[in-house]
Amino acid sequence: MTEELRALFVEEAAEQLTEFEAGVLRLEEAPGDAEAIAVVFRIAHSLKGSSAMMRFTEITRFTHVLESLLDQIRKGTRSVTPEVIDVLLGSGDALRTLVGRVTTGPDSPPAEPDEAVDSVRATIVALLDGGDAADRVEAAPACADAPTLYRIDFRPSPEVLRRGQDPLRVIEQLAELGELREVTPHLGALPPLAEITPEQCYLAWTMTLLTTQAPEELEACLSFAAEPDGLRITRLPGTEAAAPAPSEPPRRRAHDRDEATVIRVAVDKVDRLVNLVGELVTTQSMLAQAVTDRSPDAFAKIEEAVALMDRHTRDLHHSILGVRMVSVKTLFARFPRFVRDLAQALGKQAVVELSGEETELDKSVIEKIGDPLLHLVRNAIDHGLELPADRRAAGKAETGQLRLLAYQRGGNVYIEVSDDGRGLDRDRIVTRARAQGLVTPGEAPSDEEIFALIFHPGFSTASTVSEVSGRGVGMDVVKQNVEALGGSVTIWSEAGRGARFRIKLPLTLALLDGQVLQVGDQVYVLPLVAITESVRPSPGSVHAIADGGEVVVVRRETLPLLRLGRLFGVKALAEDPTEGLVVIVEHEERRTALLVDGLLGQQQVVIKSLENHFRKVDAVGGATILGDGRVSLILDVPGLIALARSGAEMNGAHR
Repeated sequence: MTEELRALFVEEAAEQLTEFEAGVLRLEEAPGDAEAIAVVFRIAHSLKGSSAMMRFTEITRFTHVLESLLDQIRKGTRSVTPEVIDVLLGSGDALRTLVGRVTTGPDSPPAEPDEAVDSVRATIVALLDGGDAADRVEAAPACADAPTLYRIDFRPSPEVLRRGQDPLRVIEQLAELGELREVTPHLGALPPLAEITPEQCYLAWTMTLLTTQAPEELEACLSFAAEPDGLRITRLPGTEAAAPAPSEPPRRRAHDRDEATVIRVAVDKVDRLVNLVGELVTTQSMLAQAVTDRSPDAFAKIEEAVALMDRHTRDLHHSILGVRMVSVKTLFARFPRFVRDLAQALGKQAVVELSGEETELDKSVIEKIGDPLLHLVRNAIDHGLELPADRRAAGKAETGQLRLLAYQRGGNVYIEVSDDGRGLDRDRIVTRARAQGLVTPGEAPSDEEIFALIFHPGFSTASTVSEVSGRGVGMDVVKQNVEALGGSVTIWSEAGRGARFRIKLPLTLALLDGQVLQVGDQVYVLPLVAITESVRPSPGSVHAIADGGEVVVVRRETLPLLRLGRLFGVKALAEDPTEGLVVIVEHEERRTALLVDGLLGQQQVVIKSLENHFRKVDAVGGATILGDGRVSLILDVPGLIALARSGAEMNGAHR
């Protein structure tokens, strides 16, 4: 077995188990859902067959027992009770453990026994004790000490031959499970000569196999390729220990697979890349030909070829970044199970609604936003949702509603976590903030400022510390992680109706459409999506205010004014605002005006982080290299707006 096949099995099994868990949760909500039953049974059966082919016998044995339980549910002989749901979810966890510990050697069990897996298997066996004798016998773990001789009658399906597959390859796989002593080919049952078709001219086989494997593992190895009723496995009596069992290969732990190195890409995205590369090759040939041309119109041809090259390069860049885009479905899939288990542990009832799962984000963003979302969901269940009795007293349904929503707007993706619980306790937050000195006695902060206090390190309104919350180390991590991605978090809450946390994230961390600004002898890049308009201030529109700051009046709207030259310690070309330009930026419905000397055009830039070599600088989100080779700072709009509100630029702190 190659490492590539093992990695493929692990990847596919992980996806199947995620789908299995989602199906079980659907089954919990609707116990009679025939489609959900069919999904979980199909996944268990598929995993059983693929693990048998790969010779991961522990997975095969477990899934066979699980399949027996699911078969009872499918046939209607067993009801879907909370106990059964718990067992099915536990089976998914056990299979994840087994899949994560598979080894490269055939027939190699996990390096050491796992009590949790054995406990789940024992629970399934106990449930099956109410079934027929066949279930109880098959549920027993196969003994690996005494080999048994089986007679196997195998007739491949015509569909297998029609697809061009070789049944002998299946028999070769079977030979790896033991000692294949005899293989006798013979013609299958043929119809009259006048009615015969090419697909019916095939062989069947009768084989004897000495093996330590259980019959269900042999069946799983052959059943997918056999004609209906074309497989029969018969145990031959008196053959135990007739020959030594096949030697067990040495155990070797597989290298842990790095999930971050794998991205599944749609075929149309790959086709697009191939087409763009072909166009680039053609354009390069045109450019090379134009360079060697000595005709009068050679320069025009070079300009045309360069323009084409620029367009194709931009398209190729976008397409390559599109390959990294992954739907948030992979991120949201973990939360239904998490919500269920946490709500039960807290004595609450909760369901989660997922929306916008097809929204795509850069894979690196997906990987880094998981923990912040986990904190928000945990807090929503622990602090937001009430106990069933409290919800009844408030006139609500006993089951709380939690919603995860994702959508794209402009160059950003928004993820919202909302609940219909009690909402944030404004008075309690203020009381705790005053006790910690975060709010002075005479200060009257707005709701927005009060709710933002929960992101302060060490701040918590919980009266006791539990395993879930109370230490004040969750929400500040949320804010730090989101801001590290170039995003932001805003809060809405209403007492008795619930709360909503909205995370704003960039589509990708690598590319930015920006407006290049000139300030003195320096240039800066401002994200294009944050700009609403640019105007030249009219005389008398700029006013100084009491705290030393400035405001500008644009169309009867008064906006805080930031002079970028003063902020970064750069001498502007002109001190008179009317000789410069005001660029108005907006973030989360807040607007600020930036005074610059001029606009140098729009440009798509590659973002480079500064924090690997420098400390984080307020109002600076990164750096880039412009087309002329100059290094330019990329401005952080949320940071600029925060500085404008605080007037920090007038203190010279950033010079």
